[in-house]
Amino acid sequence: MPSPRNQQPTREFHIVVLGAGGVGKSCLTAQFVHNEWIESYDPTIEDSYRTQVAVDGRQVMLEILDTAGTEQFVAMRDLYMKTGQGFLLVFSITSQSSLAELAQLREEIIRIKDDEKVPIVICGNKADLEEQRAVPRTKAFAISQRWGAPYYEASARTRTNVDEVFVDLCRQMLRRDQSSPHDSFQDGDERTDGSGGFGSKKNAKKHGRRTRCVIL
Repeated sequence: MPSPRNQQPTREFHIVVLGAGGVGKSCLTAQFVHNEWIESYDPTIEDSYRTQVAVDGRQVMLEILDTAGTEQFVAMRDLYMKTGQGFLLVFSITSQSSLAELAQLREEIIRIKDDEKVPIVICGNKADLEEQRAVPRTKAFAISQRWGAPYYEASARTRTNVDEVFVDLCRQMLRRDQSSPHDSFQDGDERTDGSGGFGSKKNAKKHGRRTRCVIL
C-alpha cells in the first residue's frame, strides 16, 4: 500500500501494466494507489499514476502506466516498453486467451529492452471468480517457471495480493539498481533513470530471476 509522503523517495521507477482488455489492469492499479474498487468497465486509453511506497525500509516513487488492452492501441506499446523499467503482466484466471496473450507481450518487451532479465511479475487476476476459472494454477505456474518470473493470483475486487504484486516488482527493480549505481531521485529534480518518463499522457492524473507462486 502506498506510504505517507513524509520522507523523500530515494528512487523513482516506471512500471507498465500490460495485458488483454478486460482483465482488470485498471482495477488492480486503482486498488494499489487509491484503495478503491472500479465497478464498471471503461476501456483505458492511457492512465498514469504516481505514488510513493516503502519497500524494505526504502522510500520509492512509482510512476505506474495503466495501458490499453484493445487492439487499436497496440501501436502505442513500443513507447511504453522502451520507457518502462518493470512490467506487470496481467491476465484473468477466467480467460485462457488472456494468458496466451502474455507470451507475445513478454517477447516484445525482451526485444525492445534487449534484456531477458527485465523485471516482470505475472498476475492472474479475478481470483475471486474461482467458479469461473479457465486457467489451471499449474499451467500459469509452469509458465512463470519457464520465464523465471514470480506468479501471483490476485483479486482487485477483494484486494487480495494487490500490494504484493507491485512490491515484488519494486524489489526486483531495487535489486537491479544495486548493480548499477546512480544519483538518487530528489523531489523537484529531473528523473535520474535516463528514460525521460512515459512521454505525453492523455490522462495524467490520480497522484496518490526468481520463481515464485502466490495463490489465495
